[in-house]
Amino acid sequence: MPYGQTGAMTARAELTRRARDHGVAVSYQDWRGRLVEVSDETLAAVLGALGDDAAPAVHGAPGQHGGSAVAPFPRRRSWGFTVQLYSLRSAASWGHGDLRDLAELATWSGRELGADFVLVNPLHAAEPLPPVSPSPYLPMTRRQVSPLYLRIEDIPEYEGLSASDRARVDALSAPLRAASATSALIDRDAVWTAKRAALEIIHAVPLSPGRQAEFDSFLGRDRKATEDWATWCAIAEVHGPDWRSWPLALADPGSAPVAELRRARADRVRFHAWLQWLLAGQAAAAQRAARQAGMDIGVVADLAVGAHPGGADAWARQDVIVPGISVGAPPDEFNQRGQDWTLPPWHPGRLAAQAGRPVGDLVAATTRNAGGMRVDHVMALARLWWIPAGMPPGLGTYVRYDHELLGGVVAAEVARADAVAIGEDLGTVEPWLRKFLAARQILGTSMLWFERRADGTPRRPGGWRRGCLATVGTHDLPPAAAFLTGDQVTIRAELGLLTQPEDEERAAAQADARRWLTVLAREGLLPGQAPVSAEEFTVALYAYLTRTPAMLIGVSLADAAGERRPQNMPGTVDEYPNWRIPLTGGDGKPVLLEDLPGHAGIRAVADAVSGGLGC
Repeated sequence: MPYGQTGAMTARAELTRRARDHGVAVSYQDWRGRLVEVSDETLAAVLGALGDDAAPAVHGAPGQHGGSAVAPFPRRRSWGFTVQLYSLRSAASWGHGDLRDLAELATWSGRELGADFVLVNPLHAAEPLPPVSPSPYLPMTRRQVSPLYLRIEDIPEYEGLSASDRARVDALSAPLRAASATSALIDRDAVWTAKRAALEIIHAVPLSPGRQAEFDSFLGRDRKATEDWATWCAIAEVHGPDWRSWPLALADPGSAPVAELRRARADRVRFHAWLQWLLAGQAAAAQRAARQAGMDIGVVADLAVGAHPGGADAWARQDVIVPGISVGAPPDEFNQRGQDWTLPPWHPGRLAAQAGRPVGDLVAATTRNAGGMRVDHVMALARLWWIPAGMPPGLGTYVRYDHELLGGVVAAEVARADAVAIGEDLGTVEPWLRKFLAARQILGTSMLWFERRADGTPRRPGGWRRGCLATVGTHDLPPAAAFLTGDQVTIRAELGLLTQPEDEERAAAQADARRWLTVLAREGLLPGQAPVSAEEFTVALYAYLTRTPAMLIGVSLADAAGERRPQNMPGTVDEYPNWRIPLTGGDGKPVLLEDLPGHAGIRAVADAVSGGLGC
């Protein structure tokens, strides 16, 4: 054997040994079932990022991570709306859904429709100054809430404004409220510019002694996390929202220059901490409203899989964040180039060394004012697809985490909060992981379009699992009506996202729709031969979910309203208005919060689900 070939084999063997020692996959099975060997370049880059302290994950003592803790299981089968909250506008909100809108949606759907929960998108905080990133899944922090969701008029100090200041605030809101009456895209920059100006005015109103005591109590509850966020915001106002481009002296949150800047900009630090206090109060009010409306669960918060590499979390938690790596997903049937989510991963060894406490803190913050939590890409508790900087997503590899430790931490924290836990486990998932999560009573997610038998036909209702949230689709897929009308192919064709000729895509989509029409007719949910409208198709799909044993059923408010456009199109950036689409009906006209009670399509879906569950 030639010397060079022998050397290459020896180098590969050494990489393989080191990778296996540190939980890095040297091969994996792709979505077609084929074995893919991970390149030497990828293995070397991932091992380099893990560093010398990358010891294999170790289990902490039982008391450190919840031992055999299990999450609270839903007390009854029930349903609730799933909503991208920013898209649900009202006559009173500022062109962007807010926490008062959430409270009113929960109140109406709980009292009038028998809903048991409302699942919202991640409400994580974004940049403190425009431009504001539109994606709720790429926040600057997952520990704090975006002030975009504040209802300005619900802030007690608003009542203390002078007549002239009240007029200034009202003038800021007028054009945004007018925009809500249109189907124009949501303009976060305009909304935040106006809300920030209004909040600066209100912030100047002195707090009463009682309110000051409440603020002080809030600061004392989670002082370091709040201070880290507020300090990052104060620095970002001067140096920009990416700490990697700041002066080197400010890169260390514990440095003397950071402490000095915190003192010099104490008013700005206080302002951003004050915003989080206001948000905590309005979030708590939304959960109270849900429970008072008869909901057993109430608000279900959504936890994104990570945060921006230049954001506050990455700055404050450099002890557990891995630079030079982003997480994503390998190629699959729907995204054949793979996905790069541009989010840095946690270091598995350092996370284990801290007994998973950073995860526990995050879960505690997420469930503080909620009755449930959805964990995006819950597979991250066991493994994540790591992509070295500069490489395409298809050239990544899986890195293992201590799932016993992290699963125990999640279960213990949601149990402490008496909140249900839902894991988003769509896509490629190892069967043992689903069994592990089920043992911890962390619900899975079953989506109708993905629930197929081995031959590709729709899975019968009795074959679905019980411990899950059942949905028709997700925010990354077109609404239900688009699958009947063919709009889901049209949108992807216009964006150049089809992987085969358009006529073949349309033929396949039509065949799939026919299969579902046949299944729904067999179940007695649709007539056998008569033409079916998009609304009737949507109602039947949700009625079908009630015939599964799923504990929770999520009804997309966009589906029920007749919307045809998806909120997000994976694989696009500026080509499609991701995360900026307001709630509209099938006719493209806006649907406001006040329109919901009289909306025939929403009522029909709600009646079908409530009736199917016997609510």
